Amino acid sequence: MTASTTTEEIRPFRIEVSDAELDDLRDRLARTRWPDELPGVGWSYGVGLDYVKGMVEHWRSSFDWRKQEAVLNEFPQFTATIDGTNVHFLHVRSPEPNALPLILTHGWPGSVAEFLDVIGPLTDPASNGGDAADAFDLVIPSLPGYGFSGPPRETGWDSARTARAWDALMKRLGYERYGAHGGDAGALVTRELGILKPDGLVGVHVLQIFAFPSGDPEEMGRMDEFEKEGMANLASFDEHSGYLKIQQTRPQTLAYALTDSPAGQLAWNSELFMGWGGENVDNVDRDRFLTHVSIFWFTATAGSAARMYLEDARSGAGYREVPNETPTGVSVFPWDFRSVRAFAERSNNIVHWSQFDRGGHFAASDAPDLLLEDLRTFFRRFR
Repeated sequence: MTASTTTEEIRPFRIEVSDAELDDLRDRLARTRWPDELPGVGWSYGVGLDYVKGMVEHWRSSFDWRKQEAVLNEFPQFTATIDGTNVHFLHVRSPEPNALPLILTHGWPGSVAEFLDVIGPLTDPASNGGDAADAFDLVIPSLPGYGFSGPPRETGWDSARTARAWDALMKRLGYERYGAHGGDAGALVTRELGILKPDGLVGVHVLQIFAFPSGDPEEMGRMDEFEKEGMANLASFDEHSGYLKIQQTRPQTLAYALTDSPAGQLAWNSELFMGWGGENVDNVDRDRFLTHVSIFWFTATAGSAARMYLEDARSGAGYREVPNETPTGVSVFPWDFRSVRAFAERSNNIVHWSQFDRGGHFAASDAPDLLLEDLRTFFRRFR
């Protein structure tokens, strides 16, 4: 992760967490100082105490970081200096000669590990029950400030600047045509790529378009029942969005607690993954989730990841209704905020829209088969 003196250099990278770091983590987990909890409140005041205690014990005594590290290290990894900051990325080439390059962007509080279940089928569909004509070359970066990219050393790293860095990365890798996909924070970056509309970008595909009601009765009248149910979920977002407001306003204050307490890091990251009532606890793979949390912990990037929220809040990037003329596809999953097509069409060139009966906010992990087929379907038009 050291900076290069040659800005065009692509540097091989391998994840190597030391035994001392693992011992320190287990020691801290064993010495967790627990808060109290009001009786009978469940998750209504925040992430439940019994859940966090159980996950901390699993992380300390059962979770095998070395196994997860080995899985990640099976894929070619690199770093590059882009616009003055370090960017870590997986670069997995397809065996198919006509594969379409595709950049995949994770969200918060995730990591490149979000995409582990789709890498094989996307790059080598012929060996995974698919059609060789649907093959992709994959570039999977860690967002600036996240994980093995490490913290940027200057302000201004919002979703729009990250989108410009992604285009620079794809060009540096020699790709003249490419597509993009993302979810959560990755959806904001991917839409900003669409707004940027750089030469060679053929289309963007996202899990969410964060567009909201305008008050136009005609727009509201075009909503189907699936979207109306999603609006009911969205209506309760404000009372659950403390994590968002803190990261948009005081990320540095938050960073002291999360960088010093692995139990705190785990609880904070659980806010979005597990659902605000804990409804997703039984649906989320514990070891995959702890892989994300461990990456945050070992790289001490809780604060620098949160800063992206503040940068977007200040610049308006990600949520702005600036025209996105790039052909755009959207996958909408029921256990999520549920984007509304009538709202999204105000400022996006929507050419593909899919709604599913299962899957959530991190669909690459909890409904990879559905997302995989939707990506294949959307990008066939650009081959």
